[in-house]
Amino acid sequence: MTVRLRAHHLLCMLTYVGRGYSPAFVANYEHIAARLTAGEEIEIVEGPDDICAPLLRDADCHCLGDGVVRRDVAALDAVAALLGGPLPPGTRFTPTASLITRLRKTFATGKIRTACSGCEWSTLCDGVADGGYLGVRVLP
Repeated sequence: MTVRLRAHHLLCMLTYVGRGYSPAFVANYEHIAARLTAGEEIEIVEGPDDICAPLLRDADCHCLGDGVVRRDVAALDAVAALLGGPLPPGTRFTPTASLITRLRKTFATGKIRTACSGCEWSTLCDGVADGGYLGVRVLP
C-alpha cells in the first residue's frame, strides 16, 4: 500500500508525538505513523490525504481551507528544494532512515519551516525539534 500525504504533512510527520484534533484523528495518525516507520511508500497528493480522513466529516473541516493549501505550497517548495528536484502530485518515494534524518535536521534549523508559520501546532513542533525529537511516532 501507499500512504497518501499532502505536502505540509511531510513536515508534520517529523514531529508527530501522538497529539491531534480528536481521538479518531490520533488513532488514524498512529496507524499511518506505524506504516511510515515500516517504510511504506509515500505518494504526494493535492488536497486532503490519509491523515485528513477523520476530519473530512466535519462541516468546518480546515483541511479544505485556503490557509492549508498555502501551507502545502510552501512545504512542497521547501522540501523539493532540499531534495533537489520537483515533487509534483503523484510523486512516490520511500521514507528511508536517511531521508527522515535529513528532513529532521533541516527542520530543526528552521530552513524548511516556512509552511509552519501561523500553524496552531507550531509551538508543539518547536518543542519536539528542540528536544531532539523524543517521543516521535515516525521513526527512521
